[in-house]
Amino acid sequence: MNIKDNYYDVVIAGQGAAAFAAGLYAARYQIKSLIIGETFGGETATGGLIENYPGYPEIDGFDLMLKFKEQVEKYDVPIIDDKVDSVKKQENLFQVKTFGGEMFSAGTVILAVGRNRRTLNLKNEEEWVGRGVSYCSTCDAPMHKNNVVAIVGGGNAAVEGALLLSRYASTVYLIYRKEEFTRPEPISLQQLNQSKNIKQVMSTNVTQLNGVDGLDSISIDKEYNGVSEIDVDGIFIEIGADPRVEIPNQLKLELNEKNEVIVDSEMRTNVEGIFAAGDLCNSSGDLKQTITAASQGAIAATSTYHYIMNSKLD
Repeated sequence: MNIKDNYYDVVIAGQGAAAFAAGLYAARYQIKSLIIGETFGGETATGGLIENYPGYPEIDGFDLMLKFKEQVEKYDVPIIDDKVDSVKKQENLFQVKTFGGEMFSAGTVILAVGRNRRTLNLKNEEEWVGRGVSYCSTCDAPMHKNNVVAIVGGGNAAVEGALLLSRYASTVYLIYRKEEFTRPEPISLQQLNQSKNIKQVMSTNVTQLNGVDGLDSISIDKEYNGVSEIDVDGIFIEIGADPRVEIPNQLKLELNEKNEVIVDSEMRTNVEGIFAAGDLCNSSGDLKQTITAASQGAIAATSTYHYIMNSKLD
């Protein structure tokens, strides 16, 4: 769709579950909206098979995001494949610039740009996402019933991920580069130490992912039970993700200690007219899922609608 008018009631930054849900609700509220996102589908699109999204017993994450996008496109919401470079407040409007140099004016902005996941920076890591490599234990654990898997990390997410995986996999190797785990919840650590099928591999790094067209084994830098290569059906990388705070920092949005954008129950930030949704913000605590992102996108669009209607009454 050719965009002739550069003013929109709301510009939505992102192209994942939160952004598409916001676009859908904004369209149904009949407020003029535009979606700008660099990477289609966000984390969901690269997460492989999803079995915990209501309505779909199982569906590939990429296919689920295609359905999100198709539903938004039915309402003729324009979608630009680009990255938002800057958002600046000018009088009562926001000026939104893309990396490609396009400029748009907006009455409101919804930030749904998510996070940059931390990686091991290994060869084949990115290519084999969905083919043995995963960044979401909650999403993909059921796929590994009776399999042998590894999980990398030492924080609470990694420990809880290992416990979850142990319910499905026959053996779980929990690999961490330090001698002790990093502040997991005491109850989780107790359960971990009592587990019979979780092998704790401490002071160890994964150095290589091995296979032909997917993961078959991993190499480690310290021998475990006399071997430096472990056969696995999957590896889960749970070393955290960092909120994309370039635009929030430009706007001087309030962040918490985890660098998440602080929002209220209506997804409002401390800057009037700026809303945030999805993994970027603090709304759902540590639970960062497609369903929470979508719900927050819907709430943000609803709040945007009320904000715009009240502004027109003033």
